[in-house]
Amino acid sequence: MRLNQRLTKLMALSTVIVGLACGGHAHAQAPSSAAEAPAASGSPSESVKATGAMVDNPYGLGAILEHGDLVSKGVLGILLVMSIGTWIILAVKLLEQGKLLNEAKSVGAASAFWSAGTLRQGTDSLAKEGAFRFIADTALEASKRHEGVLASVDLATWITTSIEEAGDEVEHRLQKGLAFLATVGSTSPFIGLFGTVWGILNALTSIGAAGQASIDKVAGPVGEALIMTALGLAVAVPAVLGYNWLVGRNTNALHHVTTFGSKIRAALMAAPVRA
Repeated sequence: MRLNQRLTKLMALSTVIVGLACGGHAHAQAPSSAAEAPAASGSPSESVKATGAMVDNPYGLGAILEHGDLVSKGVLGILLVMSIGTWIILAVKLLEQGKLLNEAKSVGAASAFWSAGTLRQGTDSLAKEGAFRFIADTALEASKRHEGVLASVDLATWITTSIEEAGDEVEHRLQKGLAFLATVGSTSPFIGLFGTVWGILNALTSIGAAGQASIDKVAGPVGEALIMTALGLAVAVPAVLGYNWLVGRNTNALHHVTTFGSKIRAALMAAPVRA
C-alpha cells in the first residue's frame, strides 16, 4: 500500500517537472518569435531601399580609372586612341570621297569639259587640286614630252602608262587611312580581351590573398574586367563597318577616274596636235 502511494507521488512530481520544463521553453521561444515578426513584416519601402542599395555598382569604368593599375589604364588609353583615330579617318575619307564623286558628276558626258574646243581648255575648266584635273594634266604633259629617250616608245603606250600612273596615285590617296581602320578592326577585340584577362588575374590574385571567395568578392572584379572586352568590341565594330563602306565607295570613285582616263587617252590619240 505504501509502495503504491510512493509511486503515485513520484509520477505526479515527474508530471509537474515536465510541465514546468515545457512551459519555460515556450516562454523562452516567444521573445525570439516576437523579435522576428517585425523583421518579417517590414514595409515595402524599406525593402525597395535595401534593393536600391544593391543596385549601386561600385565596379565600372570609373573604378578602373580610379583604382586600375598601369596596364589597365594603358589598355584603355590604346582603345581610346584607336576609337578617336577611327572616327577622324571616317570623317576625312567621307569628305574626300564626296569631293571626288562630285567632280565625277561635273565631268559627265554633257559637261563643259567635253564641249571645250581643246583638251587644254577643257582641263582649265576643271576644279584645281582635283583628281580629274590631275589626270588631264598628266595626260597633256605626257603628250608634250614624248621626245628624247621617250621618243623610241610608242606614243599610245607612253600616254597610257602616264595615265595609269596618275590613276594609281589617285587610288593611293584614296587608300590612305584604310590600313589603320583594318588594323583597329582586327586588333582592338584582342586588346580588350587582354585587358579582361589582366583584370581577372588581378582580381583572383587579390581574392586569394585576402582569403575571401564570396560571390560579391568574385563577381564584382570579374564583371569590372569584362568591361575591357566590351570596349574592344565597341571600337572594332565601327572600324570594320567603316572600312568596308569606304572600300566600296573607293571602288565606285576609281571607276569614274579610270573611265575619264580612257576617254582622255582616246582624245589625245585622235588629235595629239590640238592638245
